[in-house]
Formats: sequence, structure tokens, C-alpha cells
Amino acid sequence: MEHKIILSADSTCDLGDELRQRYHVRYYPFHVILDGKAYSDGVDLVPDQIYQVYEEKHILPKTAAINAAEYVEYFKKWTDQGYEVIHVTLGSGLSATYQNCCLAAKELPGVYPIDSRNLSTGSGLVVLEAADRIAKGMPAAQIAKEVQELTSRCHASFVIDTLEFLYKGGRCSALAMLGANMLKLKPCIEVNNADGSMNVGKKYRGSLDKALEQYVHDKLDGRTDLDNRRIFITHSGISDERVELVRRMVKKLADFQEIYITRAGCTISTHCGPNTLGILFMTRT
Repeated sequence: MEHKIILSADSTCDLGDELRQRYHVRYYPFHVILDGKAYSDGVDLVPDQIYQVYEEKHILPKTAAINAAEYVEYFKKWTDQGYEVIHVTLGSGLSATYQNCCLAAKELPGVYPIDSRNLSTGSGLVVLEAADRIAKGMPAAQIAKEVQELTSRCHASFVIDTLEFLYKGGRCSALAMLGANMLKLKPCIEVNNADGSMNVGKKYRGSLDKALEQYVHDKLDGRTDLDNRRIFITHSGISDERVELVRRMVKKLADFQEIYITRAGCTISTHCGPNTLGILFMTRT
């Protein structure tokens, strides 16, 4: 029996157009409020517009979770046609979207929410795991169960060039920002894949190029547990030279079959600002 399954995700998974099309992923765009106007993430607002408004007016947008009623309306067009829907959300430790998605699923048959416990292409890795299983013809309920159990194997982190955006967004103090700037610190923000919360990891000192090299080395060197099928290099707007620097480091330290380079959407960019870059991958256990 053929399984009619729709694969969907919050726009915060940052897969990019090419991978979205390849794996037939539908997006529900996050709400972004900027300068009093409402936008849809990646539809009528992109990060460079956010940076431009910030440069001109020194204001940042607010992001809003997708509510349960919106999810119901979004899923219903497929469930009414007999499709099942697997939907991967932004991590529940960061947003109410997973809880809202679960509320919607209670009202509709055949909707399976997955809490990515992650953000950006950390969530994207979860989406691709679901896509692989859909391609194998697995039933939706089994896919959702298996993929949910894999989320603890997704590793996501980012090096931030400046704390200015975190400070303006109320996520760090003025003193912390000033101290980091004076000491030329580049903090690493890490996702806890047990609950999806974010923590500050190692603080790199010196130039951004030096910090990125050391960061990739710290994350990959000597690991014997890597799932070498794919890794993401995801950034919020950074030079091609720095992307290539990181790509070379990744190739030097690990043998991944696919190295995907993607641009982060409005959610990550709002909180972290330009010149943020991370590597996101899975382990076998």
C-alpha cells in the first residue's frame, strides 16, 4: 500500500531552496514583526532586510510562534485529501510551536508532530531523517517515532562574531557585550539536544577567522562517532572566503559524504546578527 505522506517543517529549519525541493519539504513560515509590520519568514522578509533596518533605525524584529489554529488550517488541506502529515518543529525548549502543533494534531487525523529539540539546520537534519524514511516507504507513525528518538544525536552550535544583537534582543547584558568586545571574544552558542535550550560554550579569543578554525577543530577532531552522511555549514551572512575556510577545515578533519552550505533565516539572524556561522551534524549514538 502506498503511503500518502506530506513532509513539513517550520521555516526555522533553514534547509534552503535546493534541499527543500529535492526532499519535497513544505514550510510553515514563522511570523516576524519588524518596525510595526507583520512579515512571514523567508516569504516577504529576509535577513539582509533585517540588517538594513537595524543599521538605519537600531531596531530588531520580534518573532512569534505559529498558533494551534493556524496549524489546523495549514494541515487540514492535506488531511482532508487523505494524506498523513509529518511536521518538524523548532525545538520545544525555544518556542511554543511544538506544543501548539500537538494541540492541532489532536483535532486532525494523521498529523505527527516531531520536536526537533533544535534550531536552524539542526532541525533540518531531523527533517532529512524523516525524508529518508518516507522514501523507503515506511508508515508515518513509525517514521515519527524513529525520528523523534534520533533528535538527541543532532549536534548544533554557532560562533558569534558580536554580542550586539543578543544584547539588543535582551539575551545578554551590556556588561557581557562590552567585555566580549574589549577582549575580542567570539562565543560559541550550543544547543542542548536533550531539551533544545541554548547555552554558551567555549569563548574564542582573537580574529573571527582564527576562532572559526579552532571551533571546527574542537567540534570534529578525533571524533569516532560521526554519522558521516551529511553536515551543514550554516551562516547568517558571511563572506565566501570564511565559508570556504570552514569547508576546508571540515574536509580535513572528517570524511562527510555531503557538505551542505545554507543561509540561516530570519529567526537565527535576528538573535545572532551577521557573521555568525555554525557546523551542524549527527552522531551514530
